[in-house]
Amino acid sequence: MEKIVLGLPKGSLNNVNRGNTYQLFVDAGYEVKGYEPGKEENEILIANDPEIKSFLSRPQSSPVELNRGILDIAIVGEDWVREESVESGENLITKIGDLDYGQTRLIVALPNEAPYNSLTEFFRANKDRKKPILCFTEYPNLTRQHIMNNEGYKEVFGDSKPFVQVRGLRDGDNKQVQIINSDGATEVYIAKGADLIVDNTQTGSSLRKAGLKILETIMESSAGLYAGPSCSGKKAEKAQMMFEQLFGAITARKYFDVKFNISTEKLDEVKGFLLSKGFCSDEPTAVKGSSFSQVNVLIPKTKFPAMLRGIKSYGASAIVRENVKQYVK
Repeated sequence: MEKIVLGLPKGSLNNVNRGNTYQLFVDAGYEVKGYEPGKEENEILIANDPEIKSFLSRPQSSPVELNRGILDIAIVGEDWVREESVESGENLITKIGDLDYGQTRLIVALPNEAPYNSLTEFFRANKDRKKPILCFTEYPNLTRQHIMNNEGYKEVFGDSKPFVQVRGLRDGDNKQVQIINSDGATEVYIAKGADLIVDNTQTGSSLRKAGLKILETIMESSAGLYAGPSCSGKKAEKAQMMFEQLFGAITARKYFDVKFNISTEKLDEVKGFLLSKGFCSDEPTAVKGSSFSQVNVLIPKTKFPAMLRGIKSYGASAIVRENVKQYVK
């Protein structure tokens, strides 16, 4: 099979405090070299799978590379995928599956002291101002789409397109509302004189530190495995298998593997208890002995305290709890 080309995310999605995509691949059973957080290399080796060729890719660039066949698949946030597809009106990128990490919100923010509670209020209140309204963002396409769909904007400016500048590229006929591309640290632009920003945030802490408040949420986003048009046939099969491995590692983080001993005469009673309370994934595994039996269950972490109290009441002993590395349903 021709190698499948994978884009691995640079930046926050490979930060140990947020996504740690490197650890996800390790937990999924891949031997990864050159992708340790803070030590990423441009070319990354997955030593135990010769069918995968991997490169480091900026989240902003991954959708572009997918669309043009430079990458077959990539781990990237939905916000960047949508940003790439807004203006074209078509999306050649398909989502293989959500990976349930890297959650963030794309929001509109402005200074705390601003007297507005919505973007509609903002545009209505500023309809007669002479100075252009400035909005800085890393997401000019999604920002313009959101603004043009806003009732206040339509009342004041109709169907005109806000002016967008991405470095030397300029587009749009309404220079009274200007959307300027930011290359990061977007919240600082308010202190520099911008009226609005559109940025992604997890907790809102950096916005609060900058003296900003969230006005609206444009979308919620998380990391997923995405495929471009070049991912077809055997590559598509490979991509699906990779997703199942990765998602199995993510699912495993929600479970404990628990073993304990129980009196054999109480074994059936304890198994019935575990099943009735949903304290196992399918059914308990039991190794029956003459006096004592060992029971093994895979249990959601949220249910472990209740299960522990229950099995202790039946006289369980030698209770061992372990983390799970992989859980493929």
